[in-house]
Amino acid sequence: MEKELAFEHPDPDTVSPRSLAFLGDAVYELKIRVYALNILNGKVGDLNAITKQMVTAKAQAHIADILMDRLSDKELQIFKRGRNVKSVAAPHTCSISEYRKATGLEALFGYLYLKGDEVRIEELTEAAIEIYESRK
Repeated sequence: MEKELAFEHPDPDTVSPRSLAFLGDAVYELKIRVYALNILNGKVGDLNAITKQMVTAKAQAHIADILMDRLSDKELQIFKRGRNVKSVAAPHTCSISEYRKATGLEALFGYLYLKGDEVRIEELTEAAIEIYESRK
């Protein structure tokens, strides 16, 4: 017998792009933290260092640029909705353009999570890791 969730997921098509990015930021970081554990399983400081490198807006923007060709029409639409959210300012570590691309990627991860598409989240996470690893 399947246990009911304490919180029902809202319909991802009704959630604002900013809220999708808020959720997607956590989803993406969790996946990268699991990746760090799998390759290192060492000191927390080392795990945090790997994670931090991959979840920066600059890194996410680079990953988003390369992933564009691998997205479905719907995924591209969600990415663009997130990317087009007006930002007052970007972190000092990246440009506003990079920050917006990172927000688009996070919105996509949030959307896929609410949709329950764990397989696609895994596919995109694996692609992000490959892109990151190829930069080394």
